[in-house]
Amino acid sequence: MPVQSSPSGRPSGGATGVILLQLGTPDAPTTAAVRRYLREFLSDRRVIDLPRALWLPILYLLVLPRRPAQSAALYRKVWAPGGSPLLVTSEAQAAVLEQSLSGTAGRPVPVVVGMRYGQPSIQTAVERLAARGVDRILAFPMYPQYAGATTGSSLERLLDVVRGQRVVPSVRVVPPYFEAPSYIEAVATVAREAFAASAETFDRVLLSFHGLPKRYATEGDPYPQQCEATAAALRPALADLAPHIDVVYQSRFGREEWLQPYTDVTLGELGRRGERVAVMCPGFTADCLETLEEIGIRGAEQFHETGGRTYLRVPCINEHPSWLAAMHAIAVENLGGWL
Repeated sequence: MPVQSSPSGRPSGGATGVILLQLGTPDAPTTAAVRRYLREFLSDRRVIDLPRALWLPILYLLVLPRRPAQSAALYRKVWAPGGSPLLVTSEAQAAVLEQSLSGTAGRPVPVVVGMRYGQPSIQTAVERLAARGVDRILAFPMYPQYAGATTGSSLERLLDVVRGQRVVPSVRVVPPYFEAPSYIEAVATVAREAFAASAETFDRVLLSFHGLPKRYATEGDPYPQQCEATAAALRPALADLAPHIDVVYQSRFGREEWLQPYTDVTLGELGRRGERVAVMCPGFTADCLETLEEIGIRGAEQFHETGGRTYLRVPCINEHPSWLAAMHAIAVENLGGWL
Protein backbone atom coordinates (compact mmCIF):
# COMPACT_ATOMS: atom_id res chain seq x y z
CA MET A 1 0.00 0.00 0.00
CA PRO A 2 1.16 3.59 -0.56
CA VAL A 3 2.85 5.37 2.29
CA GLN A 4 1.78 8.86 3.36
CA SER A 5 5.11 10.41 4.14
CA SER A 6 5.73 12.96 6.84
CA PRO A 7 6.15 16.52 5.53
CA SER A 8 9.26 16.84 7.73
CA GLY A 9 11.09 13.97 6.05
CA ARG A 10 13.55 14.81 3.26
CA PRO A 11 13.82 11.99 0.69
CA SER A 12 17.16 10.96 -0.75
CA GLY A 13 16.05 10.94 -4.41
CA GLY A 14 13.25 10.48 -6.89
CA ALA A 15 10.88 12.88 -8.58
CA THR A 16 7.74 14.53 -7.24
CA GLY A 17 4.46 15.07 -9.07
CA VAL A 18 0.96 16.33 -8.31
CA ILE A 19 -2.46 14.99 -9.29
CA LEU A 20 -5.37 17.41 -9.25
CA LEU A 21 -8.31 15.17 -8.40
CA GLN A 22 -11.58 16.25 -10.01
CA LEU A 23 -14.95 14.55 -10.11
CA GLY A 24 -15.23 14.12 -13.87
CA THR A 25 -17.01 14.98 -17.07
CA PRO A 26 -18.33 13.22 -20.17
CA ASP A 27 -16.09 13.19 -23.23
CA ALA A 28 -18.70 14.99 -25.33
CA PRO A 29 -22.17 16.53 -24.94
CA THR A 30 -23.81 13.53 -26.59
CA THR A 31 -26.25 10.98 -25.24
CA ALA A 32 -23.77 8.11 -25.70
CA ALA A 33 -20.91 9.92 -23.95
CA VAL A 34 -23.12 11.06 -21.09
CA ARG A 35 -24.50 7.53 -20.68
CA ARG A 36 -20.95 6.17 -20.28
CA TYR A 37 -20.17 8.86 -17.76
CA LEU A 38 -23.35 8.39 -15.72
CA ARG A 39 -22.97 4.61 -15.73
CA GLU A 40 -19.55 4.93 -14.11
CA PHE A 41 -20.56 7.76 -11.78
CA LEU A 42 -23.80 6.21 -10.52
CA SER A 43 -22.24 2.76 -10.10
CA ASP A 44 -19.88 4.11 -7.44
CA ARG A 45 -20.90 2.75 -4.04
CA ARG A 46 -19.68 5.95 -2.39
CA VAL A 47 -22.11 7.96 -4.50
CA ILE A 48 -25.11 5.61 -4.25
CA ASP A 49 -24.74 3.29 -1.29
CA LEU A 50 -28.01 1.40 -1.72
CA PRO A 51 -27.82 -2.41 -1.95
CA ARG A 52 -26.80 -3.37 -5.50
CA ALA A 53 -29.81 -5.68 -5.88
CA LEU A 54 -32.04 -2.66 -5.32
CA TRP A 55 -30.06 0.06 -7.09
CA LEU A 56 -28.76 -1.61 -10.27
CA PRO A 57 -32.23 -2.40 -11.70
CA ILE A 58 -33.18 1.24 -11.09
CA LEU A 59 -29.97 2.44 -12.72
CA TYR A 60 -30.17 0.25 -15.82
CA LEU A 61 -33.94 0.16 -16.33
CA LEU A 62 -34.98 3.68 -15.30
CA VAL A 63 -32.04 6.09 -15.07
CA LEU A 64 -29.72 5.19 -17.96
CA PRO A 65 -32.46 4.84 -20.59
CA ARG A 66 -33.78 8.36 -19.86
CA ARG A 67 -31.36 10.67 -18.08
CA PRO A 68 -28.40 10.71 -20.54
CA ALA A 69 -30.36 12.44 -23.31
CA GLN A 70 -31.68 15.02 -20.85
CA SER A 71 -28.24 15.68 -19.38
CA ALA A 72 -26.58 15.82 -22.81
CA ALA A 73 -28.96 18.63 -23.78
CA LEU A 74 -27.88 20.55 -20.68
CA TYR A 75 -24.18 19.96 -21.39
CA ARG A 76 -24.61 21.36 -24.89
CA LYS A 77 -25.71 24.67 -23.37
CA VAL A 78 -22.38 25.15 -21.60
CA TRP A 79 -19.88 23.17 -23.68
CA ALA A 80 -16.79 25.25 -24.46
CA PRO A 81 -14.92 25.38 -27.81
CA GLY A 82 -12.07 23.45 -26.19
CA GLY A 83 -14.35 20.85 -24.64
CA SER A 84 -15.88 20.38 -21.22
CA PRO A 85 -15.58 23.60 -19.16
CA LEU A 86 -14.50 21.57 -16.13
CA LEU A 87 -11.72 19.83 -18.05
CA VAL A 88 -10.54 22.97 -19.85
CA THR A 89 -10.23 24.87 -16.57
CA SER A 90 -8.68 21.96 -14.68
CA GLU A 91 -6.01 21.50 -17.33
CA ALA A 92 -5.25 25.23 -17.25
CA GLN A 93 -4.93 25.14 -13.45
CA ALA A 94 -2.56 22.17 -13.71
CA ALA A 95 -0.38 23.93 -16.28
CA VAL A 96 0.05 27.05 -14.14
CA LEU A 97 0.68 25.04 -10.97
CA GLU A 98 3.31 22.93 -12.74
CA GLN A 99 5.11 26.06 -13.89
CA SER A 100 5.06 27.69 -10.45
CA LEU A 101 6.07 24.56 -8.52
CA SER A 102 8.86 23.80 -10.97
CA GLY A 103 10.14 27.33 -10.48
CA THR A 104 10.10 26.92 -6.71
CA ALA A 105 11.82 23.53 -6.85
CA GLY A 106 14.34 24.47 -9.52
CA ARG A 107 13.47 21.30 -11.42
CA PRO A 108 10.38 19.87 -13.15
CA VAL A 109 7.39 19.08 -10.95
CA PRO A 110 4.75 17.51 -13.21
CA VAL A 111 1.13 18.35 -12.44
CA VAL A 112 -1.65 16.34 -14.09
CA VAL A 113 -5.43 16.11 -13.85
CA GLY A 114 -7.09 12.88 -12.74
CA MET A 115 -10.86 12.56 -13.13
CA ARG A 116 -12.69 10.14 -10.88
CA TYR A 117 -15.11 9.47 -13.74
CA GLY A 118 -14.30 10.02 -17.40
CA GLN A 119 -11.03 11.10 -18.98
CA PRO A 120 -8.25 11.74 -18.20
CA SER A 121 -8.83 9.10 -15.54
CA ILE A 122 -6.90 8.73 -12.30
CA GLN A 123 -5.29 5.64 -13.86
CA THR A 124 -4.14 7.77 -16.80
CA ALA A 125 -2.83 10.46 -14.45
CA VAL A 126 -0.73 7.98 -12.48
CA GLU A 127 0.66 6.51 -15.70
CA ARG A 128 1.60 9.97 -16.98
CA LEU A 129 3.49 10.74 -13.79
CA ALA A 130 5.23 7.35 -13.83
CA ALA A 131 6.35 7.99 -17.41
CA ARG A 132 8.07 11.13 -16.16
CA GLY A 133 9.89 9.27 -13.40
CA VAL A 134 7.66 10.36 -10.53
CA ASP A 135 7.75 8.15 -7.45
CA ARG A 136 6.31 10.66 -4.95
CA ILE A 137 2.75 11.89 -5.56
CA LEU A 138 0.85 14.71 -3.91
CA ALA A 139 -2.89 14.14 -4.30
CA PHE A 140 -4.61 17.53 -4.40
CA PRO A 141 -8.42 17.11 -4.28
CA MET A 142 -10.22 19.95 -6.02
CA TYR A 143 -12.96 19.70 -3.40
CA PRO A 144 -12.34 22.15 -0.52
CA GLN A 145 -14.89 20.39 1.70
CA TYR A 146 -14.57 16.65 2.31
CA ALA A 147 -17.38 14.31 1.29
CA GLY A 148 -17.13 10.56 0.96
CA ALA A 149 -18.74 10.79 -2.47
CA THR A 150 -16.08 13.20 -3.80
CA THR A 151 -12.78 13.30 -1.89
CA GLY A 152 -13.29 9.86 -0.38
CA SER A 153 -14.14 8.20 -3.67
CA SER A 154 -11.28 9.90 -5.54
CA LEU A 155 -8.69 8.93 -2.94
CA GLU A 156 -9.99 5.38 -2.78
CA ARG A 157 -9.57 5.08 -6.55
CA LEU A 158 -6.10 6.63 -6.44
CA LEU A 159 -4.94 4.15 -3.81
CA ASP A 160 -6.43 1.27 -5.79
CA VAL A 161 -4.44 2.40 -8.83
CA VAL A 162 -1.08 2.97 -7.15
CA ARG A 163 -1.11 -0.27 -5.20
CA GLY A 164 -1.22 -2.09 -8.54
CA GLN A 165 2.07 -0.54 -9.65
CA ARG A 166 5.25 -2.64 -9.53
CA VAL A 167 6.98 0.29 -7.82
CA VAL A 168 4.40 1.75 -5.49
CA PRO A 169 4.89 5.52 -5.20
CA SER A 170 4.81 7.39 -1.93
CA VAL A 171 1.60 9.38 -1.60
CA ARG A 172 0.65 12.44 0.39
CA VAL A 173 -2.83 13.95 0.44
CA VAL A 174 -3.77 17.61 0.77
CA PRO A 175 -6.29 17.66 3.64
CA PRO A 176 -9.60 19.53 3.30
CA TYR A 177 -8.88 23.26 3.00
CA PHE A 178 -12.45 24.50 3.55
CA GLU A 179 -11.30 27.37 5.79
CA ALA A 180 -7.71 27.85 4.62
CA PRO A 181 -7.08 31.62 4.49
CA SER A 182 -5.70 31.55 0.93
CA TYR A 183 -8.76 29.66 -0.38
CA ILE A 184 -11.18 31.93 1.49
CA GLU A 185 -9.38 35.01 0.17
CA ALA A 186 -9.57 33.71 -3.40
CA VAL A 187 -13.33 33.07 -3.15
CA ALA A 188 -13.89 36.49 -1.59
CA THR A 189 -11.74 38.25 -4.21
CA VAL A 190 -13.64 36.72 -7.12
CA ALA A 191 -16.93 37.68 -5.45
CA ARG A 192 -15.85 41.27 -4.91
CA GLU A 193 -14.80 41.62 -8.54
CA ALA A 194 -18.11 40.15 -9.75
CA PHE A 195 -20.11 42.51 -7.53
CA ALA A 196 -18.08 45.49 -8.69
CA ALA A 197 -18.57 44.55 -12.34
CA SER A 198 -22.33 44.18 -11.89
CA ALA A 199 -22.68 47.65 -10.32
CA GLU A 200 -25.83 46.36 -8.60
CA THR A 201 -26.98 46.25 -4.99
CA PHE A 202 -28.06 42.90 -3.53
CA ASP A 203 -30.31 41.90 -0.63
CA ARG A 204 -28.86 38.43 -0.22
CA VAL A 205 -25.92 36.23 -1.15
CA LEU A 206 -26.54 32.49 -1.39
CA LEU A 207 -23.57 30.18 -0.88
CA SER A 208 -24.72 27.19 -2.90
CA PHE A 209 -22.87 23.95 -2.18
CA HIS A 210 -23.41 20.64 -3.94
CA GLY A 211 -25.97 18.62 -2.06
CA LEU A 212 -25.58 15.32 -0.22
CA PRO A 213 -28.16 12.84 1.06
CA LYS A 214 -28.95 13.85 4.64
CA ARG A 215 -28.46 10.24 5.72
CA TYR A 216 -24.79 10.37 4.71
CA ALA A 217 -24.23 13.28 7.09
CA THR A 218 -26.16 11.52 9.84
CA GLU A 219 -23.86 8.53 9.41
CA GLY A 220 -20.79 10.69 9.97
CA ASP A 221 -19.84 12.49 6.75
CA PRO A 222 -18.39 15.88 7.87
CA TYR A 223 -19.41 17.68 4.68
CA PRO A 224 -22.19 19.94 6.03
CA GLN A 225 -20.08 21.06 8.99
CA GLN A 226 -17.23 21.96 6.64
CA CYS A 227 -19.60 23.86 4.34
CA GLU A 228 -20.85 25.84 7.33
CA ALA A 229 -17.25 26.50 8.37
CA THR A 230 -16.50 27.87 4.90
CA ALA A 231 -19.53 30.14 5.16
CA ALA A 232 -18.46 31.33 8.62
CA ALA A 233 -15.01 32.21 7.25
CA LEU A 234 -16.49 34.00 4.23
CA ARG A 235 -19.11 36.10 6.01
CA PRO A 236 -16.69 38.67 7.48
CA ALA A 237 -15.03 39.10 4.08
CA LEU A 238 -18.38 39.56 2.30
CA ALA A 239 -20.32 41.39 4.99
CA ASP A 240 -20.47 44.67 3.06
CA LEU A 241 -21.77 43.03 -0.13
CA ALA A 242 -25.23 42.07 1.16
CA PRO A 243 -27.06 42.11 4.51
CA HIS A 244 -27.79 38.36 4.37
CA ILE A 245 -25.40 35.52 3.46
CA ASP A 246 -27.01 32.07 3.60
CA VAL A 247 -25.98 28.47 2.91
CA VAL A 248 -28.07 26.39 0.50
CA TYR A 249 -27.57 23.03 -1.25
CA GLN A 250 -28.11 22.21 -4.92
CA SER A 251 -28.15 19.26 -7.36
CA ARG A 252 -30.22 16.77 -5.39
CA PHE A 253 -31.05 13.49 -7.10
CA GLY A 254 -33.75 10.92 -6.41
CA ARG A 255 -36.44 10.89 -3.75
CA GLU A 256 -34.30 10.64 -0.62
CA GLU A 257 -34.07 13.70 1.62
CA TRP A 258 -30.90 15.73 1.00
CA LEU A 259 -29.21 18.49 2.95
CA GLN A 260 -31.42 21.56 3.24
CA PRO A 261 -32.32 24.30 2.50
CA TYR A 262 -32.48 23.45 -1.21
CA THR A 263 -31.11 26.04 -3.64
CA ASP A 264 -33.98 25.82 -6.16
CA VAL A 265 -36.67 26.07 -3.49
CA THR A 266 -34.92 29.02 -1.88
CA LEU A 267 -34.56 30.84 -5.22
CA GLY A 268 -38.30 30.46 -5.81
CA GLU A 269 -39.11 31.85 -2.37
CA LEU A 270 -36.74 34.80 -2.76
CA GLY A 271 -38.05 35.50 -6.25
CA ARG A 272 -41.62 35.70 -4.98
CA ARG A 273 -40.41 38.19 -2.36
CA GLY A 274 -38.84 40.32 -5.07
CA GLU A 275 -35.34 40.17 -3.62
CA ARG A 276 -32.08 40.93 -5.42
CA VAL A 277 -29.89 37.84 -5.16
CA ALA A 278 -26.31 36.80 -5.92
CA VAL A 279 -25.31 33.13 -5.92
CA MET A 280 -21.80 31.86 -5.20
CA CYS A 281 -20.64 28.23 -5.41
CA PRO A 282 -17.61 28.02 -3.07
CA GLY A 283 -17.59 24.22 -3.07
CA PHE A 284 -16.58 24.17 -6.75
CA THR A 285 -13.04 25.16 -7.76
CA ALA A 286 -13.93 25.18 -11.46
CA ASP A 287 -17.11 26.10 -13.27
CA CYS A 288 -19.01 23.09 -14.58
CA LEU A 289 -22.53 21.95 -15.49
CA GLU A 290 -23.75 22.46 -11.92
CA THR A 291 -22.61 26.09 -11.78
CA LEU A 292 -22.97 27.23 -15.38
CA GLU A 293 -26.27 25.58 -16.27
CA GLU A 294 -28.01 24.73 -13.00
CA ILE A 295 -27.19 28.02 -11.26
CA GLY A 296 -26.37 30.32 -14.18
CA ILE A 297 -29.22 29.39 -16.54
CA ARG A 298 -31.96 27.42 -14.80
CA GLY A 299 -31.49 29.22 -11.49
CA ALA A 300 -31.78 32.61 -13.14
CA GLU A 301 -34.85 31.57 -15.12
CA GLN A 302 -36.60 30.19 -12.07
CA PHE A 303 -35.75 33.26 -10.00
CA HIS A 304 -37.06 35.73 -12.58
CA GLU A 305 -40.15 33.67 -13.39
CA THR A 306 -41.24 33.85 -9.75
CA GLY A 307 -40.82 37.62 -9.64
CA GLY A 308 -37.21 38.07 -8.61
CA ARG A 309 -35.41 41.27 -9.50
CA THR A 310 -31.63 41.30 -9.92
CA TYR A 311 -29.79 37.97 -10.19
CA LEU A 312 -26.03 37.41 -10.34
CA ARG A 313 -24.08 34.17 -10.65
CA VAL A 314 -20.61 34.72 -9.27
CA PRO A 315 -18.00 32.72 -11.23
CA CYS A 316 -16.03 29.98 -9.52
CA ILE A 317 -12.40 30.65 -8.63
CA ASN A 318 -11.28 28.88 -11.83
CA GLU A 319 -8.01 30.38 -13.11
CA HIS A 320 -8.17 33.57 -11.09
CA PRO A 321 -4.66 34.62 -10.01
CA SER A 322 -5.67 34.60 -6.34
CA TRP A 323 -6.72 30.94 -6.56
CA LEU A 324 -3.68 29.91 -8.60
CA ALA A 325 -1.51 31.53 -5.93
CA ALA A 326 -3.51 29.73 -3.24
CA MET A 327 -3.08 26.39 -5.02
CA HIS A 328 0.67 26.97 -5.10
CA ALA A 329 0.76 27.85 -1.38
CA ILE A 330 -1.34 24.83 -0.39
CA ALA A 331 0.75 22.48 -2.54
CA VAL A 332 4.08 23.82 -1.19
CA GLU A 333 2.83 23.49 2.38
CA ASN A 334 1.99 19.83 1.84
CA LEU A 335 5.03 18.95 -0.27
CA GLY A 336 7.43 19.89 2.50
CA GLY A 337 10.81 18.23 2.04
CA TRP A 338 9.72 16.77 -1.29
CA LEU A 339 10.57 20.08 -2.96
